[in-house]
Amino acid sequence: MPQSGQNVEPASTANPTISSATSVSAQGFDARGNEKYDNGDYQGAIEDYNQAIQLDPSYAEAYYDRAWAKKDLGDNQGAIADYTKAIELKPDYVEAYYGRGIARYNLGDNQGAIADYTKAIELNPNYANAYYSRGNVKSSLGDNQGAIADYTKAIELNPNYANAYYSRGNVKSSLGDNQGAIADYTKAIELNPNYADAYQGRGIVRYNLGANQEAIADYTKVIELSPDYANAYYNRGNAKAASGDNPGAIADYQKAAEIYQEEGSTEDYQDALNQIEKLQ
Repeated sequence: MPQSGQNVEPASTANPTISSATSVSAQGFDARGNEKYDNGDYQGAIEDYNQAIQLDPSYAEAYYDRAWAKKDLGDNQGAIADYTKAIELKPDYVEAYYGRGIARYNLGDNQGAIADYTKAIELNPNYANAYYSRGNVKSSLGDNQGAIADYTKAIELNPNYANAYYSRGNVKSSLGDNQGAIADYTKAIELNPNYADAYQGRGIVRYNLGANQEAIADYTKVIELSPDYANAYYNRGNAKAASGDNPGAIADYQKAAEIYQEEGSTEDYQDALNQIEKLQ
């Protein structure tokens, strides 16, 4: 499926899903491929999309749908080729530009991704996901103000866009706008009460402001939602240590160290052990 916050799926068709592979309908194979995709059978979906394309080589939607399946299997180059073919067949295919932007971003082609998202926005100025995704690329390139502008536009178009509030909060935090960051994280949490990363982000800002008890509350919520979130234990340990609760801090650092070790995060594991040693 598309990355978090990017609510684009393979194109649907008006034709009913076919019940057997004996159908010679390109749209039927495409519809069955979409059903397999929705069930997580990406390889099976690709096989059906292949059949659809074989029957109708000019079927832009089948290339587009196959691209999503390839991307989700990690074949970003194959996805780009399919998105490009879909665009050749249908030059105003907004979603294909958007999908190709995601694949290009996955491969580190940031400028190519921005170009595709920008084209999608030109074709559909109300495309909130394209603004959001372009904001992500700008953020990764250090264009913080550009990222904020794109996230803000995405929010204007979709006021319930939790990921856009969260991502804008991250950028505001990096710029030192702590209150603005807290406001955005809080809004993301209001929209999605199970948003562990938003609690984590807000906890970090609160800790940096010296609001240790509030930070502890946020980190505790993260742990409730994601019990194996090592950084949440580590960060809660920092807040507890700053509050003078050394036993509690040590317990959290120990838990973080266990998870880091299981994950093979050697440097983080050693760092957690060093924090324990300082408090003992």
